[in-house]
Amino acid sequence: MLAKVGSCSVTGIDGFIVEVEVDISYGLPVFNIVGLPEISVRESKDRVKTAIKNSGYTFPMERLVVNLAPADVKKEGTGFDLPIAIGILVASKRIVSDQVSAYLISGELSLDGKVKPVKAVLPFALAAKENGYKGIIIPFENADEAAMVKGIDVLPVKSLSQIVDFFSGFVRIEPYHMDPIQPKSSGGTAYGMDFSDVRGQPNAKRAMEIAAAGFHSVLMTGPPGSGKSMLAKRLPTILPELTFEEAIEVTRIHSVMGLVEDQKAVFFSRPFRSPHHTISDAGLVGGGSKPVPGEISLAHNGVLFLDELPEFKKNVLEVLRQPLEDGKVSISRAGMKATFPSRFMLVAAMNPCPCGYLSDPMGKCICTAPQVQKYRSKISGPLLDRIDIQIDVPRVEYKDLSAKPDDKTSAAIRKRVDTARKIQNKRLSKLSLHGNARMNSRHLKKFCHLDVECEKLLEQAVDVLGFSVRACHSVIRVGRTIADLENAPEIERHHLAEAIQYRSFDRGSF
Repeated sequence: MLAKVGSCSVTGIDGFIVEVEVDISYGLPVFNIVGLPEISVRESKDRVKTAIKNSGYTFPMERLVVNLAPADVKKEGTGFDLPIAIGILVASKRIVSDQVSAYLISGELSLDGKVKPVKAVLPFALAAKENGYKGIIIPFENADEAAMVKGIDVLPVKSLSQIVDFFSGFVRIEPYHMDPIQPKSSGGTAYGMDFSDVRGQPNAKRAMEIAAAGFHSVLMTGPPGSGKSMLAKRLPTILPELTFEEAIEVTRIHSVMGLVEDQKAVFFSRPFRSPHHTISDAGLVGGGSKPVPGEISLAHNGVLFLDELPEFKKNVLEVLRQPLEDGKVSISRAGMKATFPSRFMLVAAMNPCPCGYLSDPMGKCICTAPQVQKYRSKISGPLLDRIDIQIDVPRVEYKDLSAKPDDKTSAAIRKRVDTARKIQNKRLSKLSLHGNARMNSRHLKKFCHLDVECEKLLEQAVDVLGFSVRACHSVIRVGRTIADLENAPEIERHHLAEAIQYRSFDRGSF
């Protein structure tokens, strides 16, 4: 007898329907799985067979063939255990129900018939909704993740026998629901850190507020111990809270990578990724024989922090150029192509020289001019051009360290950032842009009108400082964000002047 059960697999971060076809016919007892199964899928034969027996059901001692359609796409993962087992029980008439075809089924089976959690449940749920399925049957531990998708029934299960009893009409499994409303957090308290922890550095704090308001990338340069890492780690505390749509995007990427261990942590907070400088280009942007997301995609809608920027391999840094502009990265491999979202804030930190003390007023630097030049040359001009804000983070004086915390808390800064973001959203909503940092030259002409004084100031900056066209656009974008923080309808001269101050490398201040 032939039975068909719906399941799902992923390509990139998108789910696609896989039809599990099970045929039982007369012949020698053989169990074959076809349809380009990878090792983890081929090994499911032993898990499924033992799980069915230990759940109290009879495994058919006949010729058994399982086909995973479409047969020209590789299938991987342990999520096919459960649909294969259900298909066998349907084909052997242990399950007689016309409701099996209404659900997508995914889950790993243990040898005693218990259902274990799997990866990529959120893409499965989205695929079920898009293809008109009534619901999805998934492991109990994955219920929160799948319930983020509204409009389908999410049935969490703990064992194979529970599913058999459900389809046989002996038990009822209530659809699982999760409240999608995100509770309001009070600034940095939700992250266990606050901007008021950082002593001194008023200029750097101001720059980080502007960066958060416009989603601009930042490069901080200063001696060791000046607070660069502290500032970067506290940046998520002043970013606007994730919208429900952004939370879906973030969780979807983490789900594919199997990183959704604490559902609420991923759902309620912006990502902060800080890879080590030994990372490869594939680890940063994604890749592999079957492309998977890299760190820039895991930082989607959040922050990618690269500490000690010149220590990263140059070819690794250069691959950031296209994602910084496009907000996505496309990876092509033989037979398949995957596109991953990568709309992130790049926050980088570096020392001014190899020893780190070139800008130190105490005069501790021991580096020669060629050593400094070699150190800085690891960061190319095109990459620097794409970083809107470049600031100096000097040594902190002892009087600042011993001073009381200021009133610039994360909650107060976030309030101003939220106000500026609302202005931007109103201006850019029809263009589906997320922040001023995503505006291109066409958008700048439309939304960033410069008066005569601003034009003269920008012309002087180009003539004296040698700004490139891309650097000019960065200055205008940052100026627009500063104006939004002041609720100014147009960019004024002092907005543009402050934005020019945030181009440290172009001004030759290092």
